[in-house]
Amino acid sequence: MKELSIFVDESGDFGEYDYHSPYYIISMVLHDQDTDISNDIKLFENELNNLGWVNHCVHAGPVIRSEEEYRGYNLKDRQKILMKMMNFIRCLDIRFKSIYIEKKHINDSVDAAGKLSKLLSFFIRENYEFFCGYDIVKIYYDNGQVEVTRILSSVFNALLENVEFRKVIPADYRLFQVADLICTLKLTELKMQKHILSKSEWYFFDSERTLKKNYLKTLEKKEM
Repeated sequence: MKELSIFVDESGDFGEYDYHSPYYIISMVLHDQDTDISNDIKLFENELNNLGWVNHCVHAGPVIRSEEEYRGYNLKDRQKILMKMMNFIRCLDIRFKSIYIEKKHINDSVDAAGKLSKLLSFFIRENYEFFCGYDIVKIYYDNGQVEVTRILSSVFNALLENVEFRKVIPADYRLFQVADLICTLKLTELKMQKHILSKSEWYFFDSERTLKKNYLKTLEKKEM
């Protein structure tokens, strides 16, 4: 059986518009299970081990903001983590898609869920032949937000047959961590376009040129 795995993560919340959180983003990493990526994962984990992060689950946002377990680490050490992650993504035979809404144009959570559902439906219909090439589509999500779980379930089940859902622990799946990074970089890209990057984001990426060259261009090649 041909199996497609989709790892999903989100950025933002369904609350009222806030200047510091202007977007809601859902990112999906798609992996054909016939493509073996185990060696790529081992190489990436060895690279993390060499940096001193043994059996570490990468959280991109805190890496950039120097928060949580990354608090107190200098800029270069934190940049090395994401650069290893980007090298990992370059080698992977995966695709991804991010859908998003700008919250200032949204009335409430019902409106937000409706617009995101429409965007997800459009993506699936636009790539319907691709999805139909698989006997089973498995959606991996940590059920972090109930609204997202409902959107994924209603849209995928309505448009595709043989869809299964798996609740994940982020530390168990490197591709879920890739989805987390893609969400973070998509948010950074949107904020860059609006000229509202935070001080910590400017400090980490240094310039728009660096952000585009070292991060965004790599993702462009993988986007559906």
